[in-house]
This record gives sequence, C-alpha cells and structure tokens, in this order.
Amino acid sequence: MINVTDKAKEEIVMLLSKEGKSNDHNIRVSVKGGGCSGLMYDLSFDSQIREKDEVFEDKGIKILVDKKSLLYLLGTTLDFSGGLNGKGFQFVNPNASRTCGCGESFSV
Repeated sequence: MINVTDKAKEEIVMLLSKEGKSNDHNIRVSVKGGGCSGLMYDLSFDSQIREKDEVFEDKGIKILVDKKSLLYLLGTTLDFSGGLNGKGFQFVNPNASRTCGCGESFSV
C-alpha cells in the first residue's frame, strides 16, 4: 500500500487541472536505478493501467506501481512540502536504509 497525505492530494489535483489531464489519469510511482544513493523515485501521470501494475487508492487518488518497484515502495507515504524551503513531492519510505540530501534517491 502507498499512502497519500492531504497536502500531496491537493497538489496532485491542482497539477492534473493545470496540465489539462482528465479524471482517467492516475499517478504512476516507480523506482529506477540511479541517483546519489543507487535508486531513484519517478512520478508521472498515466492513463494506462498495465498488466503487471498494482493499483492502490488513497484519498481518491489512484496510484499505479509496477510489481518490481512495489518491492521497494510498500508502506511508503507520498507527501508534498511547499513554501520557500519546500522540496516538492517527498517520499517517506520505511524500506530505505539511506537517502540522499535531496530526498530523490535512496538505498535499501
């Protein structure tokens, strides 16, 4: 399961509207190799649910995760921090043993 905070939900809804995406677009969360710590998070809008996707819904937001990425993301919370010192979307991942300073990459 992947959770979405209220702040992240507000930002996702705003971005969907701003980018002219329809209600059939979901959030795709995946993990790719790279970054300072070895693995990087990737967020995108996607209207296609693939055969190997797991689909979660929290606070009305559908989240698509491929099965390979799911191993690294179980129990993760997607948050958003704005303001002058805000970093944007942030992942609170209980599986990460180390994260880099920017918060965009991690290792297990």
